[in-house]
Amino acid sequence: MITNVEITGVGSYTVDESTKKYVLKKIGSLERLAPRHARKSMHADVKLAEVNRDKGNKYEVEVILTVPDRRLTAKDSTMNILAAIDIVEAKLASQLRKYKQETVPHVGRRKLLDRFKRSYAREQ
Repeated sequence: MITNVEITGVGSYTVDESTKKYVLKKIGSLERLAPRHARKSMHADVKLAEVNRDKGNKYEVEVILTVPDRRLTAKDSTMNILAAIDIVEAKLASQLRKYKQETVPHVGRRKLLDRFKRSYAREQ
């Protein structure tokens, strides 16, 4: 679980306890996708807002996830705040996978290791 999660309601929106628990569960579980070196220093800023539009009320969720050397952001607005949290969590998960692939040298290079094993087997 990401320990540093700041949840704020923007404007007149007040965050209730059930929404806080849901955000902590969803955003906190993103830690398992991060590389090990980034887990201790990760923190998330979650901003929840209710936006009055001409076709009805919408909820807007913005999450800024800070990892070493980078800031990952995702933003979405839907009719249901829980659905917006789910969508933002999926966006951040894909961004974290890309970040892990770029920073950890052995992730995503399986073909390179297979070629090395084949060439070593031929030499013997």
